[in-house]
Amino acid sequence: MSAILPPARRIWWKQPVDKVEIVWIAIAFIWCMVMFFMMPYWHVYGKQNLSNETYRVKPEQFSRAAEEMVAKYTVRTETDEKIPVVKPPVGSDVFLIARLWAWWPILELEQGKTYRLHLTAMDYQHGFSLQPENINIQVVPGYEHVVTVTPNRAGTYAIVCNEFCGIGHHKMVTKLYVK
Repeated sequence: MSAILPPARRIWWKQPVDKVEIVWIAIAFIWCMVMFFMMPYWHVYGKQNLSNETYRVKPEQFSRAAEEMVAKYTVRTETDEKIPVVKPPVGSDVFLIARLWAWWPILELEQGKTYRLHLTAMDYQHGFSLQPENINIQVVPGYEHVVTVTPNRAGTYAIVCNEFCGIGHHKMVTKLYVK
């Protein structure tokens, strides 16, 4: 038989399988099983992935909650756009809004304290990337993503949009302060 001519028998699955093919199929199956069981293992024991919650939300409702938080806990403003810096109480719900091409407001959290961070996008899909910690979450309009965070190191962190969201995407950066 050659590569140009079709096989003499049309029923290929009734042909005998070579030993080398069986070895490669076995290796591939074993590797698939290793990867299948390692994903939940690393999630639970290795703490490699965030355990977050996601809910449907109306943008007006989320925006109202964020504005109420900002009105209560603003400590100062920063940047030329006068973006409020919010220092919420320990254990509270903290709201962060993504919209073309900014994060609102700037957050100031306490080291070693736990917060529930609520994220949503008001217009397009954005990406929440906390650097240098390498925490990545896709932020989708109409959905509220809730992540429980406990900052363990003081410093200034960068929040970057890592999903291309238009011509001003490169400017969608803000700060997160941990004191």
